[in-house]
Amino acid sequence: MTRYVGLIPAAGIGARFGAACPKQYVKLAGKTVLEHTVSRLTKISVIDLLLIVVAEQDDYIDSIYPVALPAHVHILRCGGATRAQTVRNGIAQAQQQFGLQDSDWLLVHDAARCCVSADSVQRLLAATHNHAVGGLLALPVADTLKQADAAQHVCCTVNRAGLWQAQTPQMFRAGILARALAQADLEAITDESSAVEMLGLAPLLVSGDVCNLKLTSAQDAMLATYFLQQETGE
Repeated sequence: MTRYVGLIPAAGIGARFGAACPKQYVKLAGKTVLEHTVSRLTKISVIDLLLIVVAEQDDYIDSIYPVALPAHVHILRCGGATRAQTVRNGIAQAQQQFGLQDSDWLLVHDAARCCVSADSVQRLLAATHNHAVGGLLALPVADTLKQADAAQHVCCTVNRAGLWQAQTPQMFRAGILARALAQADLEAITDESSAVEMLGLAPLLVSGDVCNLKLTSAQDAMLATYFLQQETGE
């Protein structure tokens, strides 16, 4: 029986964010970013197993989850130095510990995307579950794009036709994603889709949501806090 497995890579330190702790442990609207993210994915009933992949020496995770998690949610302490390594390690651990099969669907979602909506995840599931490769949430690029030279002057205006901004979750068969991440050089891999594309495969783009922003700067945190508070009515 095919399963739907969520995987949250949460081993990064979020250096660009500039907080005193990794950004997934920053508090927004009363909870840590990671708690908001996990809470949202646990409400997607089709997800049979949810795995949070943290660094081996992560002490923060014990402070926010000091008691037992829901039965289908597990913490894996096998994070790597990069996102791609963390996902690759998480897949290997899931194969060993939870019998992850090549035919199972993996939904990889950024820990720092704490405003993802259930509706957008359901759109991804509906559009992708019969797709030969898999797919990802994304938004068509709306702004005019400029390419800069070394001195930060405009070289040219980039044609935005057909350009999309990738989001997560990104959903692929476990076997395809494991094969894609087994490549020796992970430096060029910025997300799961880019790894799968290196196999010569074409993932499906599924319309996402502008609220599903990734926390990179303090301004992002302000906007995410606003979205979270609007939902709770605070």
